[in-house]
Amino acid sequence: MTKPLFIALDFDKKADMWALLKQLDPSQEIHVKVGMEMFYQYGSEIVRELSDKGFKIFLDLKLHDIPNTVKRSAKQLAKLGVYCTTVHALGGKEMIKAAKEGLIAGTPAGKPVPKLLAVTELTSISEEVLKDEQHCSLPLKDEVKALAHQAQEAGADGIICSPLEVAGMKAEFPDDFMFVTPGIRPKNYQKDDQARVTTPAQARKNGSSAIVVGRPITQAADPAKAYQEILQDWREN
Repeated sequence: MTKPLFIALDFDKKADMWALLKQLDPSQEIHVKVGMEMFYQYGSEIVRELSDKGFKIFLDLKLHDIPNTVKRSAKQLAKLGVYCTTVHALGGKEMIKAAKEGLIAGTPAGKPVPKLLAVTELTSISEEVLKDEQHCSLPLKDEVKALAHQAQEAGADGIICSPLEVAGMKAEFPDDFMFVTPGIRPKNYQKDDQARVTTPAQARKNGSSAIVVGRPITQAADPAKAYQEILQDWREN
């Protein structure tokens, strides 16, 4: 499978989302990320609309609750036919395992089970925040690696982490374990609220399985051109 570039559809209005997507080449397989902003406003309706039009969907709701609640929630999300979805790795092994069980139970017959991705540490988290606010004694890269192993042992198909952390741990995991990386910024683009970022090319070299890009595409003067340039940088051999 071609390594996905997920466009983060972080919009206030559905009309703005469709205006962007209509600018993209319909002959290409387009991967998109639906996060909390869109889902909380439009619910499962927006996921079904995108799916009906052939988009591959990363539903990023970051479930984090007791195992039974997460299992029942994941079972409902699996019915939407998304490509992948997320939980917080900090919820623990039992919660991650429950999420996987829910996805399997909720997937319609004959359909692929959505990939389960565990969020390690958000790309807005710095070493200082990890130490001073989360009171974690591990260095950030070691904390991410520990959470990644925990997620893999619990049945997750991959993790969400910074592309800066992939190279140092990829060899410790199976080849099909996914490293999905936000915090992607083209060269000379501002960091915004991200603390740990790289270019698409560097993410590829580090071993990312997929990247997530929002504002550099959605807020570009020419989104279609920005998308193609980032895609080329990401997939260039």
